[in-house]
Amino acid sequence: MAMNSDTQGRGQFGSSFGFIMAAAGSAVGLGNIWRFPYLTGQNGGGAFVFVYILCVFLIGLPLLLNEISLGRISGKNPIGAIRGTGGNKFWQLAGILCVLVCFFVLSYYSVIAGWTLGYIFTEVINIPVDFEEFQQTPMYIIPLTFAFILMTIGIVLGGVSGGIEKAAKFLMPLLLIIVLFIAGRSVTLEGAGAGIQYYLNPDFSKINSKVVLQALGQAFFSMSVGWGLMITFGSYLPKNGNIVSSSGWIAGMDTVVALMGGLMVFPALFALLPGKDPAAGPALVFDVLPRVFDAMPGGNIIGGLFFLLLMVAALTSTISMLEVPVAYMIDDRKWSRKKAAWIVGIAAMALSIPSAMSSIEGSIFNSMSISFLGNTKIGFFDIMDFTFGTVAVVVICLMLSLYTGWAKKIGDFADEISLGSPEFKGTARKTWVFFIKWVCPIVIALVLLDLLGVFGTPQEGG
Repeated sequence: MAMNSDTQGRGQFGSSFGFIMAAAGSAVGLGNIWRFPYLTGQNGGGAFVFVYILCVFLIGLPLLLNEISLGRISGKNPIGAIRGTGGNKFWQLAGILCVLVCFFVLSYYSVIAGWTLGYIFTEVINIPVDFEEFQQTPMYIIPLTFAFILMTIGIVLGGVSGGIEKAAKFLMPLLLIIVLFIAGRSVTLEGAGAGIQYYLNPDFSKINSKVVLQALGQAFFSMSVGWGLMITFGSYLPKNGNIVSSSGWIAGMDTVVALMGGLMVFPALFALLPGKDPAAGPALVFDVLPRVFDAMPGGNIIGGLFFLLLMVAALTSTISMLEVPVAYMIDDRKWSRKKAAWIVGIAAMALSIPSAMSSIEGSIFNSMSISFLGNTKIGFFDIMDFTFGTVAVVVICLMLSLYTGWAKKIGDFADEISLGSPEFKGTARKTWVFFIKWVCPIVIALVLLDLLGVFGTPQEGG
């Protein structure tokens, strides 16, 4: 399929390195750095880490190959990719869901990113912040959220190689350097040993079906499968790009950052605030960590760096979330990149306001609730996260594996993967086909049923 649509503003990645950095950037997000440590804390430390790594390589990686091949074979955004490969209206729903998920998640994810922006300054200038109070001050939160979305629009305006690839080549190595620096500082604190022990010493007696489902859920969200991001990025990948080794690098970097996230958090927590609950949830990052940094020499600089790191991780993800609806507008509506980036970006700003308001006690967005199969979500933010950030993502993963595995000839997608990846033949190829047709759909269906509360208390997703 000739890539003749560059005139419409579609681009290509200039190098495999750029593709890997951009795709790994979309995979490495806040989930790795703040969600992974507290999930580990709630699910038995090292045992959870072990199961998580298995899930990434057995489920996450085959799905990643699946999405990238679908994107590259069609050269289109998620809706165009399914339509272009002959999918009917039913299968195109998966593509429509991808575009919606990216747009809706961008709107509330940017609120958390806005918090990190605020914290960079308060840490460096050394102003103590009460997180509860900060969350409930719209005059800070809304402008910070807008500022963050504007940064995202700015990068996407630059196009694929000039904006996304260039930013990722700079931001991802920066992110890795800061992670190494903070983890290094954390593990060398006096008393850090207890935290390392807690984090990396597996207690296999804690592994049960819940822990496995939690780890699977985290692997989905962490690897960015089911968002259409990898379909869109795959459509910008030249035919000679090696999909297999690129995917290996993406999965590897994603996992390393998640593991390092735990090494930044737990040793410091146990060394400086002994007795503090390591399973403290999201507040771990905004509430506990600033106090940890205060207790370190030069802590305000390390604190500033840590929140800069969180902001960079969020930015590398929101760039790709904005790119998916933008690519759809460029491909299908023939909009210019400039028009698409601004209109989608401004709409996301408008939609971010209810999410920003939902932590304010007494606001309508704080008290609204939905109940679904005995699963009650309270507050606009949580409702959005459950519907789009969790359930929709799992539904998309299921539909895409059924689409390529059963509705279409899976051999075509396997052939696409082997272009530029000559090692993808024989056992490797057969294994991938088996996983996409059988293993992934069964496992994803179990995760979906679990999310909807079929196996007792519903487990939280991403």
